[in-house]
Amino acid sequence: MYVLGFPLLLIAFAVYNIVAFVLVMPDTIWTTQLVAVPMPSGQIWQLTWQDALLAGSILLLWVEIIKSTQISLRTIIDHVLSLLLFVAMLIEFLLVKSAGTSAFFLLLVISMVDVLAGFIISIRTAERQVEVETPAKT
Repeated sequence: MYVLGFPLLLIAFAVYNIVAFVLVMPDTIWTTQLVAVPMPSGQIWQLTWQDALLAGSILLLWVEIIKSTQISLRTIIDHVLSLLLFVAMLIEFLLVKSAGTSAFFLLLVISMVDVLAGFIISIRTAERQVEVETPAKT
């Protein structure tokens, strides 16, 4: 049983908002280089902060999908909270200037995939957990 009772994508949403609003970093912070890795081909692969945030979000999405395969009250609450997070992210994307970036848009898409996959997987899993009671032999 997992101990996480909140949508993990809230972590990525919080990181983005902390950088944008609390630290008041410029919008260019997301496109600055985090690390440069020389490749065997001679090409230098440059990882930006935006890339790292999105890669981490995709990993969190994977954990969320694994979590959605269990059927319990906690899972249902987690799905509802994921839906509320998606709605909050959509409102922020549409109304807040600092959230109007491609990085935030991709976080929004990842959140939408989380909501849709969570509900679909839960419904499909619940259909397979139907128990049939056989009559008792006397």
